[in-house]
Amino acid sequence: MSRSGSSCSGLQNRYAFVNHFLQRLKLTLHQPVKRTEDEISNIAQVIAEGYDDEALRNTFLDLAWQLVLEQPFKIPFVAAIVLLINPQKPEVAQEMLSRAGKAMHESLQTGAWREVKLVLRFLACLQGLLEGDGVFPILEELFSRAVDLQTASSEDVLGLELVKIILLTITYLMASSATGCDEQALALLEKTDIIASTAHALEALVDPYPGNEEENTHEPQSVIGLLQRQLQTEAGQFWNLACVPRPWKFGATSHRLEEAPKHSIPEIIIPSPVLSGAHPRLPEIYFSVYADQDIETVPPTSDIASSVLRDSLTDTINILDYNRNATAKFLVDVDCYFAPGTFVKRATPFDKLRDIAGDQSTWKPEDVAVDAVFSQLFQLPFPEHKLVYYHAVLTEACKIAPAAIAPSLGRAIRYLYKNVDAMELELEYRFMDWFSHHLSNFGFTWKWTEWVDDVELPLVHPKKAFMVGALEKEIRLSFAQRIRGTLPEPYQPLISEAKEKDTPDFKYNSDLIPYATQAREILRLLRAKAPDSDVAVPIDAIQDLAIDHGLPDILIPSTDAYVTSICFIGSKSLSHVLSCIERCKERLLAIGSASEASRRQIVASVMAYWAEKPGVGVNIVDKLLNYTILTPMCVVEWVLVDQLARGKILAHAHVYEMVASTVHKVTNRVRQIVLARNQRGLPAAQKEALDKTLETERAELAQLFTLVEDALRGVAEGSADAMAESADQDEEGSSLLRGWGRRWLRVFRRKMAVEKTWVMEMLELGDRPPLMEEVGTNGTSHGDGDGTAGDDGVDAMEDEIS
Repeated sequence: MSRSGSSCSGLQNRYAFVNHFLQRLKLTLHQPVKRTEDEISNIAQVIAEGYDDEALRNTFLDLAWQLVLEQPFKIPFVAAIVLLINPQKPEVAQEMLSRAGKAMHESLQTGAWREVKLVLRFLACLQGLLEGDGVFPILEELFSRAVDLQTASSEDVLGLELVKIILLTITYLMASSATGCDEQALALLEKTDIIASTAHALEALVDPYPGNEEENTHEPQSVIGLLQRQLQTEAGQFWNLACVPRPWKFGATSHRLEEAPKHSIPEIIIPSPVLSGAHPRLPEIYFSVYADQDIETVPPTSDIASSVLRDSLTDTINILDYNRNATAKFLVDVDCYFAPGTFVKRATPFDKLRDIAGDQSTWKPEDVAVDAVFSQLFQLPFPEHKLVYYHAVLTEACKIAPAAIAPSLGRAIRYLYKNVDAMELELEYRFMDWFSHHLSNFGFTWKWTEWVDDVELPLVHPKKAFMVGALEKEIRLSFAQRIRGTLPEPYQPLISEAKEKDTPDFKYNSDLIPYATQAREILRLLRAKAPDSDVAVPIDAIQDLAIDHGLPDILIPSTDAYVTSICFIGSKSLSHVLSCIERCKERLLAIGSASEASRRQIVASVMAYWAEKPGVGVNIVDKLLNYTILTPMCVVEWVLVDQLARGKILAHAHVYEMVASTVHKVTNRVRQIVLARNQRGLPAAQKEALDKTLETERAELAQLFTLVEDALRGVAEGSADAMAESADQDEEGSSLLRGWGRRWLRVFRRKMAVEKTWVMEMLELGDRPPLMEEVGTNGTSHGDGDGTAGDDGVDAMEDEIS
């Protein structure tokens, strides 16, 4: 009896061990891979012995499948457990395969291609226990769909995603316990080469370094093109795949894996045509901030490790967006999830890498992790999540492991700044947003002395524009006096004394300004919250004087006095100005509807009052757009028609922010209408009404893009406002201004192409008959996200005016 009790107690302890290990596997892996393999062997034995216990069985199956869909790093380890259990309990493998089939079905029906990729990776790791050809028939079918898509359109991108999934699956399949797969893998590689090695027509739209008009020293590299060449190299080296972990290798137990029962994959039907999902797609270019170092700290693009590590890292980052702390911890621990010897020891100083002897790796785990985050932060046309999420991940990683992450970020910043003049404009502003936001989390400290020579560059030089823009954003996140205190002496002139004032002066306090007396009366009445009829008296007086002075538009001076008074009253905080706008909304709406010139004067008055803190002005203009006091067209016209000044205004960060966020409002409205009219079961009358609204909104969007195109093309070609004849502009300055025009044009042409393609695809999707009925699944689907966050930047975090 006592022996029985002792046995029961021992079994319970082993169950506790299983549960503890699974939970630890879910959260993180603190031990090296070798020790984890020992634990995997133990847990497989315990699961096999206690599989009849329902609670233990369900806990294992649910948690194991959750790991497959949520934590890509751990798929080979989960697969290893299933492989080792299979000789004793083949029903475990059968249940996991059943779940895989259901998850594949659901993901294919919704276009959730990341989930398809992860399930196929799990199946590839289990290739050794699968009957027949295992995963290969699914990959062949996927390739067939990719060919159909590429044949239908030379601009198709979904076909590239399918090929990428095939190539990554082959990688894990050839590192699995299966043998004799070489011929099938090589045959499939020959087929994918047709698509993967062909340059895509849209690659130029997402080139992160388009360069200047003289040269482009950064040749863009397609992700699937790299994968194709890397796998062909691996095939010639007997599929070494050195970085991929192989936790299923256990010496004496290997023969048991070969003799274990084989299983069939549930029938998986790939729809034709396949769905693209909700996330707009463009060709994927490999991006790295550690590309030009004299010592390799990340895998070179010739090595399959560069693709394998990047893919697992980026999937982890995007899946775990609900917990930035957990994401950061995974990134810091990245060396735990790949084969021993893949990385050097964490936090190894860069200079010490020169002392590493022989063929040992010099890849720094923190560099690989940081590189992956930047690849998402700099993803074009936009990343999957809000930009501020990637900011937060880097911040948390730096807090968790400052000695490792901080030096890596420093080298990344230096690389990005060095190449900022060749960088795609939208990416430059993402870099600026992150840089200023990151410094705000660490006392605004940076080695500004490294860039001191660039302080003397002209304001329209990209590096000088970056400096000025970054300091402006720092001031928005703090206050001018504090930021001035962090700068060396040569930088001091970049922050004027006027920027240190909490409240800009009310210009009408000077009697030298026309209509000063009437403007001060408007201010007094607005402060006293007088009725609008009283406020109308000084406004009418200004208009009468304007008639006497012979002004062509008498609304211009009265509008300036009125809006400037509102800005002065609301200068304490955003809530103050919003309250004042709310009280004055009716008159502001009346001004806007009176004439296009008066509406643009509202913008001019706001930006003039906040000239020393333009970010605040941009924020207020954005709120006026929300109130429909301003229209998107008038905001863009004020920038690109009234203020273009031969293109000099294009070098200001706040100007790009204003135009990009305004265009985003319009494109987002179009998307909301499309999604609304695509709802299943929508009455025909409502759908018809939405279609009419959509037609109107699309026409306005096209008109907006046309205005942007026409204005920017003039700058890019040197014909705007007689740029070519300007006597006060040297050749270098003219070249810089033309460069700004070209950079702006690239951004907005891409935005136009993305929106046009997205709307067409979604309208086609909405007009299709309903999909086949979806079956239930025990998995968790994250989808691809809508990715509409591209232009939000740091300003989403700023509520009060400094």
